[in-house]
Amino acid sequence: MFTSETNKTLYEQDFYLWIQTTVKLLQEGKLEQLDIANLIEEIDSMGRSEKKELKNRLIILIEHLLKLQYWIEEKECNARGWPNTIVEQRRQIIYLLEDSPSLKSVLDNVFLDCYTDARNDTIRKYRLPSELFPQESPFSVAQILDADFIP
Repeated sequence: MFTSETNKTLYEQDFYLWIQTTVKLLQEGKLEQLDIANLIEEIDSMGRSEKKELKNRLIILIEHLLKLQYWIEEKECNARGWPNTIVEQRRQIIYLLEDSPSLKSVLDNVFLDCYTDARNDTIRKYRLPSELFPQESPFSVAQILDADFIP
C-alpha cells in the first residue's frame, strides 16, 4: 500500500514522479497518502519563485529604461536593442500579473528596491558615474507598465 512515508521517500528519489503521484492522489481524493510537509514547501516555493521572477523582470526593465533615458552616448548604438528588451520585459510582467493578479501589490511594494538595484547594477556593469542616474526613480509603476511609455 502507498503511504505518505512512501511518498516522502519518492520526493527525495524522483521529484518529477513525486509531482505526478501527488497530482494523482489529489485528483483521487487520497489526502491521507499525501506528503503534506513537502507539498506545503513546494507550494510556498512556487509563490516565492513568482515574486522573484517579477522582481528580476522589473529590474531588467528599469535598467533599460534608465539607459535609454540617461545614457545618451550609447543610445544611438542601442536604439533597437534597449526598446526591444523594454517591450519584452513589459509583456512578461503583464503575463505574470494576469496569471497572478495579487502580484500587483508585490509590484508596488518592491518597486523602489528594484529601482535601486537596477540603478546600482547598471552603474556597476558599465562602470558609469553614479550621478548619471537619479537616486530616486524618475518613473512611476504606471509608466513602467505603460506600453506607450518610452523615455
